[in-house]
Amino acid sequence: MIAALALLGIAWSGQSARSGAEDSAIIVVEDWRSQPPGHVGVPIGWEKQSWSRGQCDLRIEERTDPIGVRPALHMVSENDNCTISKRVRKIDVREYPILRWRWRTVRLPAGGDSRQAATDDQAAQIYLVFPRFPATVRSRIIGYVWDSTAPAGSVFRSPSTRLVTYVVVRSGPGELDRWISERRNVLEDFLRIYGEEPTEPIEAVTIAIDSNDTRSQAESYMGEIVFGRQ
Repeated sequence: MIAALALLGIAWSGQSARSGAEDSAIIVVEDWRSQPPGHVGVPIGWEKQSWSRGQCDLRIEERTDPIGVRPALHMVSENDNCTISKRVRKIDVREYPILRWRWRTVRLPAGGDSRQAATDDQAAQIYLVFPRFPATVRSRIIGYVWDSTAPAGSVFRSPSTRLVTYVVVRSGPGELDRWISERRNVLEDFLRIYGEEPTEPIEAVTIAIDSNDTRSQAESYMGEIVFGRQ
């Protein structure tokens, strides 16, 4: 389960993601290259939410895929919720509508189903926060998730909090243990969900893994996360 109010507890300071001066067509939220190899715990520049009991294992590891050898964040959850957030420069999705990321899920939380509060666990999640005042009741959060059960392509309000809308990008075990590149047009998703263009920019990107509701285990990797113009 994602705790949206805790996500919004980040003090928005305008801290910038590395935007890559060499290519103004993209904004790099994270590619893990600046993280110390083998780093254990919350990655540098990220903040961990306070409710976690510390049963999650987070570490930077080298990964090999068709692209080559690159660092990634390895996440393992044992009956727990781990959520880390990174404050970013204000990202206007009308200018940078395309979100790209790479992920790999190794183990899904047994019985996880985002449609039910009692089983609201996912092995890999990315959340985009569009804050609106007052943040705790009006902000909008889109969560791109790899669910155990809910069908891929499903879009629905989180049963745990009305601030979050889930977009199920992947579902079930059919593509486990494979690196997959994703591409989402966030502007189109926002229009589909809310019926209007966002007037507020993204100010935080959040990564999560959880298996606490199902009292099970989950494991995944998160690769680079980038916004682009196309």
